Amino acid sequence: MKSIGIWLLRIIPALIMLQTLYFKFSASTESVFIFSTLGVEPWGRIVSGVAELFAGILLLYPRTTVWGALIGAGVMAGALASHLFILGIEIMGDGGQLFIYALITLICCSFLLFINRNQLSLLAKSVGI
Repeated sequence: MKSIGIWLLRIIPALIMLQTLYFKFSASTESVFIFSTLGVEPWGRIVSGVAELFAGILLLYPRTTVWGALIGAGVMAGALASHLFILGIEIMGDGGQLFIYALITLICCSFLLFINRNQLSLLAKSVGI
């Protein structure tokens, strides 16, 4: 049962991040609006899309889950900060859907980092932190 929960913590954020890639890479109206408002269109949209692609893939492979969770948590922390301080919770009438997705992803990644804290500690030591 524990293993099912851990897989759900991996799959949910991976699916959320991977499904948003179409909108980022196709320059959808919402994505262009968001990154234009932040003053980082188009490069910010593309870089965040690439980061989410890597995070989503890394989350799904158990040996790289910590890396995926670190990247995912970082990107989502930035997304949530952008929502709270610049964009607002609701964007273009979405009812806060993007904010909620970012929050769910951050929570899942945070749980994964907590569950794998021993591996995270070894990773920090290996890079000299």
